[in-house]
Amino acid sequence: MEKFLSFDEIKKSLANRETDCKAIVNYYLNNIQTKAHLNAFVEVYTDSALAQAAKVDEKISSGNAGRLAGMVIGIKDVLCYKGHTVNASSKILEGFESQFTATAVQRLIDEDAIIIGRLNCDEFGMGSSNENSVHGKVLNAADESRVPGGSSGGSAVAVQANLCTVSLGTDTGGSVRQPAAFTGLVGIKPTYSRVSRWGLIAYASSFDTIGVFSKNVPDNALVMEIMAGSDDYDSTVSKKPVPHYSELLHFDKRVKVAYLKESIESPALQAEIKENTLAVLDRLKVEGHQVDEVNFPLLKYILPTYYILTTAEASSNLSRFDGVKYGYRTPNAHNLESMYKMTRSEGFGDEVKRRIMLGTFVLSASYYDAYFTKAQKVRRLIKEFTEDLLNKYDYIIMPTTPSTAFKFGEHSNDPVAMYLEDLFTVQASVSGVPALSIPNGVDKQGLPIGLQIMANSFKEAELYAFANYLNTTNTQ
Repeated sequence: MEKFLSFDEIKKSLANRETDCKAIVNYYLNNIQTKAHLNAFVEVYTDSALAQAAKVDEKISSGNAGRLAGMVIGIKDVLCYKGHTVNASSKILEGFESQFTATAVQRLIDEDAIIIGRLNCDEFGMGSSNENSVHGKVLNAADESRVPGGSSGGSAVAVQANLCTVSLGTDTGGSVRQPAAFTGLVGIKPTYSRVSRWGLIAYASSFDTIGVFSKNVPDNALVMEIMAGSDDYDSTVSKKPVPHYSELLHFDKRVKVAYLKESIESPALQAEIKENTLAVLDRLKVEGHQVDEVNFPLLKYILPTYYILTTAEASSNLSRFDGVKYGYRTPNAHNLESMYKMTRSEGFGDEVKRRIMLGTFVLSASYYDAYFTKAQKVRRLIKEFTEDLLNKYDYIIMPTTPSTAFKFGEHSNDPVAMYLEDLFTVQASVSGVPALSIPNGVDKQGLPIGLQIMANSFKEAELYAFANYLNTTNTQ
């Protein structure tokens, strides 16, 4: 029988002395071994996790344990953890060991969370299916012939298959929310700048955020409130105070909700997802909330804008991986120029090379104004339009994804079809606002469906409260 399905359950077991942290870690280690074929973990920190568990057990005995004592966390393979390998699931960072710990990870450790291992992902966070990893694909535990979503597929499956309590992923254009939808989890992309990016291997710096996967909203809210906040190491992080999200989950008010006509009427939208989304909206109306259909005429421009800007930033960010300073270096070079060319050609995967080339193209002198500058202007329009909607309404509701989890290889030869999987998630990323995906039933094949909720910037407390209200009623 599965146990430790929530942190509340873990805390009660510890308080009643029915278990200890070492036993909890061993439980997850056994699960990881039993379900190793899912390929969620790139590396399991058996020794350090057990050593940390022993220390936390001592703290619990002496009555000075942190707020996350007993919580076992997996981290995406783009987050640094001192003394441990990180390679962004890429050959080009082969053998690289972190020299410091990411701020988000350190804050969890400081509250006595136990880090159990690093999790598989699409290379450098580029992908929607977790098929672009040097470590191989991750299998969706709901149907092993289907993708878990990406890029944080390993992080999603680790929680889905009960291999850890919660996990950390990163969301640049939907890489937490989309896999959360595909695996039946709660997944959040916080407001851009809410969580420090110090120690996160960059993909697109003006979009990247660190998010959380969990089985329920309270666990997600607790981890986020501990991770979030100002950081002297990150000049882009907000200094706004962080509310106690986990203590603000009570919801008993009437709210105004908008849903985008273009998302519901999209020809790409799977029938069951449309049906389940409309069912939630209808229930909200019955319960006395204001629910309005709104037009979002810029929807068709969001994906092109997102991919122009993120590939440009990726081209710049990934220029540092050249075989000179760290990571993989080709053994076949015969001079300096061939060392650069061959290292990058051999070290990067196809999808990463595609995005670097696209980004280099849009940043070139001949096309900079035609593409990059124009995309920045459109981004501003999308952001202003979204914020204007969220000034009129408390929340925007839409499907998280146009379809449920698709089969491996289904979109491998069609990059545009793969990019369309991000159709509904990129709006929040382009706008910088927080968005959260919660489970919303299953389709006829038993595959999870996700519902996405957006709120205005730094309204995570309100977002969590509303999501908890919806998530609780969805599971009753």
